[in-house]
Amino acid sequence: MKIIGIGNAIVDVICKVDDSFLANNKLTKSTMKLVDEKEFKKLLSNLKIQETVSGGSVANTIAGLSRLGNKVGFIGKISNDELGYKYEEGLKKENIEYFYSKKKEILPTGTCLILITPDSERTMCTFLGTAGKINENDINVNAIKNSEILFLEGYLWDEGEPKRAFDKAMQYSNKVGMSLSDLFCVERHKSHFLDLVKNKLDITFANEQEIMSLISTENFDEVIKFSQQLEKLIIITRGEKGATAIQGSEVVTNKAQKNLKIVDLTGAGDLFAAGFLHGYINNLSLKESLDKGTEMSSKIIQTIGARLN
Repeated sequence: MKIIGIGNAIVDVICKVDDSFLANNKLTKSTMKLVDEKEFKKLLSNLKIQETVSGGSVANTIAGLSRLGNKVGFIGKISNDELGYKYEEGLKKENIEYFYSKKKEILPTGTCLILITPDSERTMCTFLGTAGKINENDINVNAIKNSEILFLEGYLWDEGEPKRAFDKAMQYSNKVGMSLSDLFCVERHKSHFLDLVKNKLDITFANEQEIMSLISTENFDEVIKFSQQLEKLIIITRGEKGATAIQGSEVVTNKAQKNLKIVDLTGAGDLFAAGFLHGYINNLSLKESLDKGTEMSSKIIQTIGARLN
């Protein structure tokens, strides 16, 4: 197997809202907020659902890799409930091998409410449910040993059981990549993430805000200097400025695609990672991998949701 991902097994519930909905519910645009089941249901009660999809950041990346013809797998915790069945069926449709046997859990399958405003930005309210309770017993060691790359998401990182699950998985991996996921994630786990990037990860994906926050700088030249010293592979998306890949002394950039009809930015980073990793595992150059990432992210932002049709 080329790549196995471990991430939040979350069913995405996609709704269109206006900016006043965010303001009235004290939500910060373009961020992810963790909510409990009660708050989730309250938010959803006044909304019309556009689409329901098997989601989660790493699962989106894995689905993108599968679409590009790669043999991939996923580990994520769901419950034996209606959403759990929907989630598993969604992965099967994407030709993703699912290394998890669902059973009745105390908490239900996780759900993410994705609120799309008229400017195409997405604001997420996530009820993790049982997804956030992944533990070391949920890790399929053989699947990880038999994969070229293990891919993780910062969203799932937390002290306690998820951290132990990550540690166990990394112990048996051949190579480890991770997405820093979200600015709030970085700020909440800064010392841990810095340790991971410096000492445990072979490949790190971040956007410009996240990596600058991680190393406490406002100067992108400092990001390049930091990345070059690590001698690992760091990939940074920079919005309209394109993307940059840094590996040792090699610094490669590309430009963002122009004149796109942007519908929804959900999954842009996830599909960028899919495109880049596809290039990487198929021995394309860093520039070609960046271009493939940009191509995939450009496609996904012109449709609703984080899965390509």
